Amino acid sequence: MTRPTLIACSHGTASSDGRLAIRGLVEQVRAILPDVTVEQAFVDVETPEVADVVARVAASGPAVVVPLLLSTGYHTRVDIARAVRPFENVVATPALGPHDLLALALEDRLREAGIRSGDAVVLAAAGSSDPAAEVDVRTMGRRVAELLHARVTVGFAAGAEPRLGEAVAQARAAGARRVIAASYVLAPGHFAGVIAGSGADIVTAPLAPDLRIAAVVAERYETARRELPASILM
Repeated sequence: MTRPTLIACSHGTASSDGRLAIRGLVEQVRAILPDVTVEQAFVDVETPEVADVVARVAASGPAVVVPLLLSTGYHTRVDIARAVRPFENVVATPALGPHDLLALALEDRLREAGIRSGDAVVLAAAGSSDPAAEVDVRTMGRRVAELLHARVTVGFAAGAEPRLGEAVAQARAAGARRVIAASYVLAPGHFAGVIAGSGADIVTAPLAPDLRIAAVVAERYETARRELPASILM
């Protein structure tokens, strides 16, 4: 039975460090799924565009598009959905988050940053005008709070409220000794830069590459490929 191609679709970035981080994540996915062809695609900034990759791959066999995106939003609901829609042998998975493995990765970044009692944590997300994205981020905030046994608020770089600067200021005004911005982005780039300029005392590193995130990608792939009709996989 044919193993569908995994199309790992990320946002795209002009940052060389960001591109390296995403390539590192994709290589981790390849290591977890050695019998699966993994291709990269993008919704913005970089090429090849997801629609072009889907059309090319679909011409020769089935595929699963996994968004390398942390929350639901325009890129999942519109860009990726539009690319997949014409092809009965291609399916797309949900975004990577919310997920417990992402919460564990965030917890580790906070521990690495030296979090201690009395610190306030702001989960710093890119943001989206899609209300579902805000729901996803707030769900992740609650999961991280449960791991830390601490209060975690959220802030957004764009698209939703409160914006990061406001969220950091509110945490400081509430009496926090230090405010830590937990970067809920995969890689260095525009939004990581906005988070770095949020006014937080400490900013954690972006999440990728990380084997736990690669495991989420693999999990999304394995779940979605079972949605493809068996006749397509023969």
